[in-house]
Amino acid sequence: MKKISKLLVVSSLALILVACGGTNSSNKKTSSNTKVEQKINVTSSGSLTTLDSALYDDVYSSDNIGQAIEGLYRLDKNNEPELGIAAAEPTVSSDKTVYTFKLRDAKWSNGDPVVADDFVYAFQNVADPSYGSQNSDSMDVFKNGAAFSSGNADKSTFGVKALDDKTLELTLEHPITYLKKLLTGTRFLPKDAKFAQKVGKKYGTSADTIVSNGPFLISGWNGTNDSWTLTKNKNYWDAKNVKMEEVKVDVVKEVATGVNLFDSGKTNFTVLTDEYAKQKQGSAEYHSVPKSLIGYLNFNFKRETTGNVHFRKAIAQAIDKKSFAQNVLADGSTALNGLVPTNFAKDPNNKNEFRTENGNLSSYNLKEAKAEWKKAKAELGKEKVTIEILSADTSIAKKTVEFLQGELEKNLSGLSINVRSVPIGQRLDLNRAGDYDVFFGTWTPDYADPINFLQPYTTTGGLNFGKYSNTAYDDAINQAMTTYATEPEKRWDTMLAAEKIMIKEDAAVVPVYQGAIAYLKTSDVKDIQTFPFGRSVSYRLSYVK
Repeated sequence: MKKISKLLVVSSLALILVACGGTNSSNKKTSSNTKVEQKINVTSSGSLTTLDSALYDDVYSSDNIGQAIEGLYRLDKNNEPELGIAAAEPTVSSDKTVYTFKLRDAKWSNGDPVVADDFVYAFQNVADPSYGSQNSDSMDVFKNGAAFSSGNADKSTFGVKALDDKTLELTLEHPITYLKKLLTGTRFLPKDAKFAQKVGKKYGTSADTIVSNGPFLISGWNGTNDSWTLTKNKNYWDAKNVKMEEVKVDVVKEVATGVNLFDSGKTNFTVLTDEYAKQKQGSAEYHSVPKSLIGYLNFNFKRETTGNVHFRKAIAQAIDKKSFAQNVLADGSTALNGLVPTNFAKDPNNKNEFRTENGNLSSYNLKEAKAEWKKAKAELGKEKVTIEILSADTSIAKKTVEFLQGELEKNLSGLSINVRSVPIGQRLDLNRAGDYDVFFGTWTPDYADPINFLQPYTTTGGLNFGKYSNTAYDDAINQAMTTYATEPEKRWDTMLAAEKIMIKEDAAVVPVYQGAIAYLKTSDVKDIQTFPFGRSVSYRLSYVK
């Protein structure tokens, strides 16, 4: 189990559809006989950091990689996996570990054919320790993936092989029940190996250093600017079913900006939070959709104060999460008292929700919080404690940490909190460097299985920036992934126990809320896909009516 970074995010929706400046181009009609232009403007809540599927750490980058590149499977209109570059469902060995895929005839935007080696090359980039991916343990599902990514095996032993140009063989370390959903994820997208090897380390650092095999091409992003354009990819194998011709993207971090544009008739679709969500509820343009996104606090275990278990438990129980979700976010988000959210995964035996079965592990309890705070101060030998909470600089993230600052200073006497809000890329760099006391982040899983939330917090897990380590937790996760891989009920019970260790006993992470997407939308833009997990938005099926 190596590092994995599962879409650290700082907003309930990665891309906010907004027509910025002037009249929305999607509404332009020259006469009753002229077709509506299939063009919209959109905004992103955060900047792009990379277009390399091995190196991204944020949902904004993931979303745009997913607009341009397609894997073996894609998500249909009901958010279920359907065939993408795979021409048919794979043949599967009797022991459920070897999957053999035939690829359809597809091309990259530069004319190169999509071949099996494009998948091999891309998957190896994620696993190869020399490539620098923080997401290498996502490849542990494949034979010798863990050994390869830890430097203990050669890539030739890695269970991803091209049998010929059109035949890809995936050999699993252990059977898994969610492979199809897993393969829709951004880390499992191919790269044009010939092109990527030619551009080398520059791959994904700008729009000019990737090519597309998916619905859209990306242009106009130079690696640092906050605008880019998605244009229909004429070489996409399913281009005939892509109606949208152009999507212009601009970064807009403040919710108020989008709301003002919408109210002045200049936007199609914009995200809502806090007072804006409350103001618009009940209007015909208001919508809210639940997500599996969680907002959480993560502690640095290498620092004295945040490494103290009583300190962490005090923080965990001193936050009125319900008040925050209802009165600050007010977008349909709910308080969350465990790492795995609601409406996400069900017991294979009785079909009960994971969250229901494991209960509330991190509830608001001011009496208990103060008792833990007293123990923490005694062990630290301090009556006054000052810490810093790090966050991204989006509107939602800043409002969240401001609420947390006020709540914790009010409820825990002697605690002072400083807030540092920085761009998402910088926050991720600080996380990886361990340069923080506590950080607030959001995260959306890649697929609907509790292990997707739990595995990243093992000792070497990719979300474990704070260096949390508990042998019992690691062993439980390892058993769920290996020993009990084909015993659903034992696997389920092991994951329930693991969450209790990490959240209730160790308070390694403090879940704050489960997110939702609240937005305003005009009636002319149709069928934009918003996903409950994985990437957050797709324009492949969208059109202007």
